[in-house]
Amino acid sequence: MHTLFLAPAGSGVGLTSVALGLVRSLDSRGVRFSFFKPIGQPHASDSGPERSTHFVRATTSLNPSDPIPLIEAARMLTSGKTDELFEMIVREFHRSSEGVDVVIVEGLVATPDFPHVSDLNTHLARTLSAEVILVAADQDKLDSLLEVAARPFGGISDSTIVGAIINRIPRPTDGSSHKTALLQRSRLFSQEKLKLLGAIPVNPDLQAPRVIDVARALGAEIVNEGEIFTRRVRNSSLLARTVPNMLHTFSPGALLMTPGDRSDVLIAAAMAALNKVPLAAILLTGDTPVDEGVMEFCKPGFATGLPLLRVQNNSLGTAVALMNMSPEIPADDIERVQAVMSALEVELDSDWLAAHAQIPVETRMSPAAFYFKITEMARKAHRVVVLPEGDEPRTVRAAALSAERGIARCVLLGNPESILAVAKAQEVVLPEGVTIVDPQVVREKYVPALVELRKHKGIGPEAARDQLTDNVVLGTMMLALGEVDGLVSGAVHSSANTIRPSLQLIKTKPGANVVSSIFFMCLPDQVLVYGDCAVNPDPNAEELADIAIQSADSAVRFGIPARVAMISYSTGESGSGVDVDKVREATRIAKERRPDLLIDGPLQYDAAAIADVAATKAPDSPVAGRATVFIFPDLNTGNTTYKAVQRSANVVSVGPMLQGLRRPVNDLSRGALVEDILYTIAITAIQAAEA
Repeated sequence: MHTLFLAPAGSGVGLTSVALGLVRSLDSRGVRFSFFKPIGQPHASDSGPERSTHFVRATTSLNPSDPIPLIEAARMLTSGKTDELFEMIVREFHRSSEGVDVVIVEGLVATPDFPHVSDLNTHLARTLSAEVILVAADQDKLDSLLEVAARPFGGISDSTIVGAIINRIPRPTDGSSHKTALLQRSRLFSQEKLKLLGAIPVNPDLQAPRVIDVARALGAEIVNEGEIFTRRVRNSSLLARTVPNMLHTFSPGALLMTPGDRSDVLIAAAMAALNKVPLAAILLTGDTPVDEGVMEFCKPGFATGLPLLRVQNNSLGTAVALMNMSPEIPADDIERVQAVMSALEVELDSDWLAAHAQIPVETRMSPAAFYFKITEMARKAHRVVVLPEGDEPRTVRAAALSAERGIARCVLLGNPESILAVAKAQEVVLPEGVTIVDPQVVREKYVPALVELRKHKGIGPEAARDQLTDNVVLGTMMLALGEVDGLVSGAVHSSANTIRPSLQLIKTKPGANVVSSIFFMCLPDQVLVYGDCAVNPDPNAEELADIAIQSADSAVRFGIPARVAMISYSTGESGSGVDVDKVREATRIAKERRPDLLIDGPLQYDAAAIADVAATKAPDSPVAGRATVFIFPDLNTGNTTYKAVQRSANVVSVGPMLQGLRRPVNDLSRGALVEDILYTIAITAIQAAEA
């Protein structure tokens, strides 16, 4: 086991953010690790939980020990109880390190109230036999700063110092890499005297607080709540001039501060909101009442979700208070924490860290590992995916992200002006990997092909034209003709509207008796496969066997070892009846067709999932107690179970992913987030590569 101690080289280095990024980076590779914060160090304005430990608990399946409060640790140190303090730390450290290969330990940062932390960090690192990673914010004389920070641990050349992570690196104005620029101006890194384990650029978006955070910090009255918990403040402006001279400030993410009697600003903000400009909020200052007629006139604008706040302080005092807001991420802003972790993950050299620590590749497929795997597989596939809901805001963002990350090239179907307007309102620049196709321009060319594919149903040209007004049908035709590699829809369409055209036009691939679906259930510790939860209401034994084989193959394709449990209300030979007999027969057929797969059933869910129950109910089963693929006997059972697990356990489910089609088509939940759409695009690209 290796212990990695994160030691700050100065204050304001973003130590917690770096620790969380390292947590995400190791987790995404399936490494067994834990997090340990020996001594809690709350911000002066904090009254909630210790941030680092709280955020690790909120974003992973880990449950790290509560750190010793700094005030208690200081009292023990000053009262001569140093040994007692470190005994407590070592005890909790060993509890945290059981069964893992790496422990990430976050050190302490010097503060005005506690300036001399260097000796304490050194003592902690040595007590825990840790290797040290220096964490610094980029600045002038960086090399000297790192050398001074390394001195208590034995110096830069000491084997204890394994490397450094540099945070908040300015992005070069000439377009070159921030990492390259750092290497060129740092003697320690360029001469390989110190290993650069991470180079993290400045990212203002990660520092954007929510409007609710501003309201709390200023003690503001919430006049109109709107989307106060989700809109973020990316910039702020104090409006003192007339609206025409300040229109440039009415931009996405802007917090506009103005005296309460500025009716012109309120009206302009309402108009901006109605024009789909996502302002962060309007903040009224002073004690002047707002005209009720103006408020009523602006009501449609506020109904779009635009928050309206009010403070009694004057504008200048409010602006100063806003500048003095704590930069710490609030304990309930998990979305921002997730964004920080994702952004930092890609900048850290966790592959080197894993090799250095001699960590073997684990078979455990955590949610983060699953997301990482499908992203990498999709990048290698180089596929084109059509998105029929081309002007839907989440879809536009997902398409842009897909192209930026190299996951897939996307085709957006829709009116180009509408799509570009949505992109502009979202502050999204569509990269080269995104193509816009106007259905009005291309629809006619697909009429003959659709008539040919549906001639057995008596479809003529006029009926074909009518069907092609549905962008899902149009996109499915593009897929059927091989112009694109896959299709993703469902953000605003029902599952039936997405799936029906594929059944009519794409058809099943050779060897597939049915089209079925699976969900990837991202439990805290691992990803499981559930099927069929979306397509077949009551499959017979032959169809159920086919679903089991399809699902097992899908699991293996995505790096999940296939141990297939055929779920029923009875385990083994203990029950009888039509339903359990169907599962028993399906198990026999599946085993006969694919003797290479681990398949067992009928099994009750608890016998399939829990080792202790399996030891009693199915002690000789190769699957019971450790199943990874759960096949449900009918849609009623499957859909109910997946939704119960998803909602009750707060589990993310990716899917449904359709199986058995000649070309991949995948559905979305209408409540899908941008990341959900992005990962579904990735899955579709992977399926297309193997179709």
